[in-house]
Amino acid sequence: MKTAIFHSFMDNIGGAERVCLILARELGADIYTTNIDRDKVRRMGFPDVKILSIGEVPVNAPFRHQLALWRFRGLDLGNTYDRYIIGGDWAVSAAVNHHPNLWYVHSPIREIWDLYPYTRKKTVPASLRGCFDVWVHTNRILTRAYIRQVDRMVCNSRNTQNRIRTYLSRDAEIVHPPVETREFRYGRNGNFWLSVNRLISHKRVDLQIRAFQRMPEQKLVIVGSYEQSRHFRSYADYIRSIKPANVSVFSWVHQEDLLKLYADCRGFLATALDEDFGLTPVEAMAAGKPVIAPADGGFRETVLDGVTGRLLDRMDEDSLLAAVRFVGQDPGKYRPACEDRARAFDTKIFVSRIKTLMGH
Repeated sequence: MKTAIFHSFMDNIGGAERVCLILARELGADIYTTNIDRDKVRRMGFPDVKILSIGEVPVNAPFRHQLALWRFRGLDLGNTYDRYIIGGDWAVSAAVNHHPNLWYVHSPIREIWDLYPYTRKKTVPASLRGCFDVWVHTNRILTRAYIRQVDRMVCNSRNTQNRIRTYLSRDAEIVHPPVETREFRYGRNGNFWLSVNRLISHKRVDLQIRAFQRMPEQKLVIVGSYEQSRHFRSYADYIRSIKPANVSVFSWVHQEDLLKLYADCRGFLATALDEDFGLTPVEAMAAGKPVIAPADGGFRETVLDGVTGRLLDRMDEDSLLAAVRFVGQDPGKYRPACEDRARAFDTKIFVSRIKTLMGH
């Protein structure tokens, strides 16, 4: 059976994009998207995945997202494929012309649903908040209309499942996203902590930096990809401007280098606000490394408090500082439990579940 995967953008490779690439590789599927960074895709280890652009979109929001939504709405592949997977939130409009379809939901569009108040307050200038409200209202209407064309909804976590019920009034089955556990290995518990995130304000990377400013004896390496829009560039520039000498920030590293960082870090930090699922903590555990994360969102579904790391009820500088010092005393003791926990999220399990749901 021929399969097509629809994903919003492939020019800023993060966890959602990696899920699509793994799906395409395992199902022999083609990916349809807008903007593509083929060099990044190749360096991520997916040189043979077929990716086609339905037309480029601008780099800046909201034009980037709105044009992507309309491009997918106008797409019609006829009878070229037997089944379709929607992998990106702004690609959901492709459901109108393509059946049978399955939407793998990483989260309902966060800036118009659960993160609407946060986004409005933190990232939208006061003079533009009225326009932002109109944009949010319009896209809520469009999203609800398009999901009526979705045949089956599958999501990455209980956290996302609850959001879907709350905001979209639909039920979704849970299939945790894939982690290529065979790629990860334990090297040593080195002298630096690792953080891997998109550089978006709700990931709260600035909190990590402020905590490490107070721990000059500790080192932190941040790998943070970001889109080229003004908002994302400004936050990335801010992160670089406040980092002390004991913090290194990289916008992109080759997959082999990233695996080496996982292998040799002392432990892993995640500070995102109400994370959908969170692939990177599972990747860290696959490398035998303890994780420090908030006790909310998807982290509660992956990190076992006191067993594979620490979940913090309060995510602030003091709590993060204390956790780094506590876990850092003996990070090696968490290794067996971390590696065992990561196996529950292996790619083989994910692919088997998706194939079953699609009647493969």
